[in-house]
Amino acid sequence: MQKLNLSQSLSQKLSPQQIQFIKLLQVPTAELDARIEEELEVNPALEEGKDEEPEQTQEDDFEDSYEEDRAREDSEVNLDDYLDDEYSGYKMQGDGNYNADDEDREIPISSQASLHEQLISQLSFLKLDERQKMIGQQLIGSIENDGYIRRDLEAIINDLAFSQNIETDIDEMEEILRKIQNFDPAGIAARSLQECLIIQLERKEHPDDQVVQHALMIVQECFDEFTKKHYSKIQKRLDLDEEQIKDAVNLITRLNPKPGGTSDGLVRTQYIIPDFILTNTGGKLEVSLNSRNAPELRISRSYAEMFDAYDKSDKKDKKLKDTVTFVKQKLDSAKWFIDAIKQRQNTLLRTMEAILNYQREFFIDGDETNLRPMILKDIAERIDMDISTVSRVANSKAIQTEFGVYPLKYFFSEGIATDSGEDVSNREVKSVLQAMVDAEDKKRPLSDDKLVKMLNKKGYNIARRTVAKYREQLQIPVARLRKEL
Repeated sequence: MQKLNLSQSLSQKLSPQQIQFIKLLQVPTAELDARIEEELEVNPALEEGKDEEPEQTQEDDFEDSYEEDRAREDSEVNLDDYLDDEYSGYKMQGDGNYNADDEDREIPISSQASLHEQLISQLSFLKLDERQKMIGQQLIGSIENDGYIRRDLEAIINDLAFSQNIETDIDEMEEILRKIQNFDPAGIAARSLQECLIIQLERKEHPDDQVVQHALMIVQECFDEFTKKHYSKIQKRLDLDEEQIKDAVNLITRLNPKPGGTSDGLVRTQYIIPDFILTNTGGKLEVSLNSRNAPELRISRSYAEMFDAYDKSDKKDKKLKDTVTFVKQKLDSAKWFIDAIKQRQNTLLRTMEAILNYQREFFIDGDETNLRPMILKDIAERIDMDISTVSRVANSKAIQTEFGVYPLKYFFSEGIATDSGEDVSNREVKSVLQAMVDAEDKKRPLSDDKLVKMLNKKGYNIARRTVAKYREQLQIPVARLRKEL
């Protein structure tokens, strides 16, 4: 037997205005112009230019009627019709449901011939029959973005048999592979780092040069010792003096370990356009928004007058009623967009001013050691906003100072306790750690244990695992791999 039940539930849903503000807030300055141009194209009620404010004109009448219209129910223009799918939402599909995928749209990027296309082009210059060309194409198709072939040749042979109905063997595959390995860039189509370095050394202009010969000997016969920097073992095994080892190692380290790169032909050029400009006038710090963050937008006067004329006319005609609804929706959208831009400017400035006050010592002299520990919560509490709002600002914005351009997330860091009981930024610790490594004796590099003891002597209470973590973040290899002759 069916029963009817009455239940209450609470749910949170973002309004179209909130979604629009969230999207605009995280847009960097470089993309804001494109976002505004897009809005100007789809909304004829939005125009560029300063908003004119004459004495009580039809524009003011529109504003008054606009506010009154929001407060009263119009029997002729039904609210349900206004929110119907045909007009609903401010470009927000899903009726207020936030779609994160919309944020992930990337800026169009320029492209050039991919690595595979370049290799196929070079393959056409070889004197190969149609069958051998297909084998060569299969090999080139197996090359990964960094330039290596990591698939076993037996597996590639099986692929050819099943997909192309071509029978071949290891000897023929090796022969064609060696021809492809002569292509540019040098080292392409290698099956290991060792083979990649050998290919590059063999293609040196003067293969009889003693340095090249010594480098080949090291890579071919002592590759394991070379990767572990056991130079004494190499010297003893190959009967070379220290100077010969040093010259050969310098040559090897200048070779390209990833001849194909990792972009597969895509060229991504990113330009950092600062969202904020910091000026220091006699110790007085002032922050301002990049002028591109403050576009001049206004509501179209002609659309406002059109709405005023239509709203006062007889709306019994369905076509006229639809026209009024359409014009009203476009005017609402334009006003929402202008308000969202203004709110974006206000939020950006409030957040940046809070960061400026918190990290004032750094912004005065640019010394990284003056950075204070700061997390998103610290700024959110100061400006009385949610942490997620601060995160959206920090993750995509940058500030121009007299010391350079910094992303805002650069100023956020964790704290490390010192002997004096104060907390210092982990950036300060990383800076000290980098200085220690730069000043070390490269013949006897400092181990993590020694670095911990040196940092503890300087008053930083830090564990060995933390030093290892910071060292990896600074892309500093372990002591054994920092050793030099």
